[in-house]
Amino acid sequence: MSNKIEQKEDLAFGKTNYMIMIAGVVLVVLGFILMSGGGSDDPNVFNEEIFSFRRWTLAPVVVVLGYIAVFVAIMKKTKDHNQE
Repeated sequence: MSNKIEQKEDLAFGKTNYMIMIAGVVLVVLGFILMSGGGSDDPNVFNEEIFSFRRWTLAPVVVVLGYIAVFVAIMKKTKDHNQE
């Protein structure tokens, strides 16, 4: 039974890395949700809502922040517990 304990598989990242990565993915998805919409039901009518602050400024900034968070989560060094 002690053999099973010693053969514990190590994950690629630590818990903090995964939490940051999940937050980054949520930010990316939220940014794309903020970008959606603004279309017109009638193809002959132009809707100015497509050029709103939310779609042109806020959503791309949120998406970029999400990608930066994922990058940081991948590059962040985890503490090695085996060296103690």
